[in-house]
Amino acid sequence: MKVGNINIALIGNPNTGKTSVFNQLTGLNQQVGNYPGITVEKKVGVCKLASNLKATILDLPGTYSLNASSLDENVVIELLLNKNDKDYPDVAIVVTEVENLKRNLLLFTQIKDLEIPTILVINMSDRMSYKGISLDIPYLEKQLKTKIALISSRKGEGIEELKNLIVNYKNITTEPSLNASSIDVAYFDSLRKAFPNQPLYKLWLVITQDVNFANLNRNELHNSSFAKSKDDLKRLQQKETIKRYQFINNVLKEGQTIDLASAKDLRSKLDRILIHKVFGYVVFFLILMVIFQSIFDWSNIPMDFIDTSFASLSSWAESVLPAGILTNLIVQGIIPGLGGIVIFIPQIAFLFLFISILEESGYMSRVVFLMDKTMRKFGLSGKSVVPLISGTACAIPAIMATRNIENWKERLITILVTPFTTCSARLPVYAIIISLVIPNKRLFGIFNLQGLTLMLLYLLGFGMALFSAWVLHKVLKIQSKTYFVVEMPNYKLPMIKNVAINVVEKTKSFVFGAGKMILAISIVLWFLASYGPGENFKNAEQIVAKENVSGTNIEGKIASYKLENSYIGLIGKSIEPVISPLGYDWKIGIAIVSSFAAREVFVGTLATIYSIQDSDDQDTTIRNKLSAEVHPVTGEKLFNLASGVSLLLFYAFAMQCMSTLAVTKKETNSWKWPAIQLVFMSGFAYTVALIAYQILKN
Repeated sequence: MKVGNINIALIGNPNTGKTSVFNQLTGLNQQVGNYPGITVEKKVGVCKLASNLKATILDLPGTYSLNASSLDENVVIELLLNKNDKDYPDVAIVVTEVENLKRNLLLFTQIKDLEIPTILVINMSDRMSYKGISLDIPYLEKQLKTKIALISSRKGEGIEELKNLIVNYKNITTEPSLNASSIDVAYFDSLRKAFPNQPLYKLWLVITQDVNFANLNRNELHNSSFAKSKDDLKRLQQKETIKRYQFINNVLKEGQTIDLASAKDLRSKLDRILIHKVFGYVVFFLILMVIFQSIFDWSNIPMDFIDTSFASLSSWAESVLPAGILTNLIVQGIIPGLGGIVIFIPQIAFLFLFISILEESGYMSRVVFLMDKTMRKFGLSGKSVVPLISGTACAIPAIMATRNIENWKERLITILVTPFTTCSARLPVYAIIISLVIPNKRLFGIFNLQGLTLMLLYLLGFGMALFSAWVLHKVLKIQSKTYFVVEMPNYKLPMIKNVAINVVEKTKSFVFGAGKMILAISIVLWFLASYGPGENFKNAEQIVAKENVSGTNIEGKIASYKLENSYIGLIGKSIEPVISPLGYDWKIGIAIVSSFAAREVFVGTLATIYSIQDSDDQDTTIRNKLSAEVHPVTGEKLFNLASGVSLLLFYAFAMQCMSTLAVTKKETNSWKWPAIQLVFMSGFAYTVALIAYQILKN
């Protein structure tokens, strides 16, 4: 459904600044989802062009050409071929950049052949003088048969000119830039005669690509008059590419001038350090250390404020709301449950901030290149680094990102081991446990011990992913051979606007996605913890009154007794024999079981349980409640070094995410692999946590 008056498709090669252009046009008026039925990210935004004109802008996945080799590229082609699609563009904007104009123009000439009004955007104009590049825009417009917007998305230059071109898109000719059909005149003439009402290049794409084309039977395209073998089609595709590059070379020979003498090259100097076989790893390790130190140091103040605020909110709600079931639900269930996730917004936001900066600066591609040799030793491709690093945000899109790995064995192994990478959903669990069992002290007066522990957990997860990949590489008998190719974009200062939008959108997506689940689980947990079967629960007041001779803290003891005999208490008690060797009590067991829905639910679950147990003291913060908890048998603090390390290791390795299992099933088209993930990861997590606790408790 159109939101505005016109639809715009934003298309371009990776690393051309397409996302920056999208952000400049739409700002925060955008939303992220998936295309129906497939796991490909879909970004849609709204741009106001004039007082009476709006545009719906679809940011399509990056693609190098219309010769599709991945699911992402198929999405681009199928949209551009289907006029009945609700997102079919009235105008296409092809984003290129000044330093790789030759390569970028291949995609532009292909889209022009589809007879869609097409605007050429040449981005990063602010680098032209730096690189000694000059362009003859009127000449390029004439030869390419289009209108050109020369912009700098970084500085916001040329955006208004681009908007004016969009408003007047009907004045742009749909005539192709070149006659690509000359590669085989007889063949294309027969194709044109057979389907006189269809655009010729669309027919060619349907023949050569595995795409859908509405209102056309593919079988009709394989009759004897113009059917060709796959090898013949591949040769024609190669001739087409050569033909297009010959045309592009001739155009740029006159329309582009590069003065190499005036070009300044900082990139090669930085690359000598950042992708060095020794210094590259040192720099990467130092960057990781800075990130995790900052996550703990910078977020302490806002986290303490949020923690105290939710405790005060519970206390205030209990004092002003009338006594009853609804008030108990709000005070003991909803507020503590939501507080258990909101408290970690600062740390999650900082994590996304650093990831965005690394991606925006061009450094992340260097990490991929740097790690390629290491990856190959474990049976992975250098491209596997992208999902593994993306997994620090969330395993679900990270597993989806494996689609750009062409080799099935490498892709399958990457899918299976990616959940070992520490995702942002683990961060709340790590943060609360680390704050309880690791001293907030500095090593050598510089390094925060809590920050170092967090970094070690991330490295541990990454190391386990590599070890598992090595095992799978040896076990899986799938013959394969592949080649690694990665583009190294230019270094650039991260755009504040891009980073800010990315942090806001991803943090918001995480919080609202987790918030819905936590709210639902908090309500269920409150019910299970507030009601119970049998006489023990019903007669808790009388039983506790008889046993409590001193009569002190009677309300707290009644609440604790009720909780133990509630539905959730009985469930927890039933699984306690299995988890007690790990150092956990039945309350932690409930949190572990409920967090299978989503790891971050762990903290919210404990917050809900302890709020119900300590119903007489709602003003206590989550951290204080957990810190004060003692083991019912030993009388020692429940969250000590042994049990804390055991919990950290359990969550580092366990498959505590049903959504990840679902996406693994979808990407592998089988329940076999997610079942293997679940059994192996959970079994391994239990074993490691057991060993750690038994060693450390002594």
